[in-house]
Amino acid sequence: MEDVLDLYAEPYEAARPVVCFDEVPVQLIGERLAPLPMRPGTPQRVDYEYIRYGTCNVFALVEPLRGWRRLTVTEHRGHTDFAHQLRWLVDQGYPRAERIRVVLDNLNTHKPEALYETFPPAEARRLVRRLEFHYTPKHGSWLNMAEIELSVLARQCLDQRIPTVEQLCPLLAAYEARRNQAQATITWQFTAEKARIKLHRLYPSSSL
Repeated sequence: MEDVLDLYAEPYEAARPVVCFDEVPVQLIGERLAPLPMRPGTPQRVDYEYIRYGTCNVFALVEPLRGWRRLTVTEHRGHTDFAHQLRWLVDQGYPRAERIRVVLDNLNTHKPEALYETFPPAEARRLVRRLEFHYTPKHGSWLNMAEIELSVLARQCLDQRIPTVEQLCPLLAAYEARRNQAQATITWQFTAEKARIKLHRLYPSSSL
């Protein structure tokens, strides 16, 4: 835990950015009956019944101090999908960075091995040398600031019925562009010192 908190306490460094990584499943839902349009004095009315069209996955890359994020829709969230996200991060997101420090949870796909399972060994090694993995503790994924961004996304974009990936993608693109243009940052205030007080029961104790 303190490894991640110390990372968050460091000042912004363009050559060694801190990027938080997470993903969220999105259920694709359509209307069974067409909504009744808004009229003067009457809000739009939507029927409670809906149609399920399956699910997709949204990857989120978030650099909290720079106020930047990238959202990508995929069909799955397996090892290969994760590996391609990291290659984009290295080659297109931060091609000039010396080292990219990635904060992520302990999902079984979030491992450097995913790169070796997806790319030839030399290519996987090239990517791994540019990345530095920092994992949140078990049951501590709330320490990943990408979860805060996904919470904002849920409230500002995903709080509606979206039936298809084709309709979801432009909504995410508009959300991403608006937030990036505003350089919406995340101010993190929970430090290692505060953790030692509030979460003291999680620390080993000594009678000496």
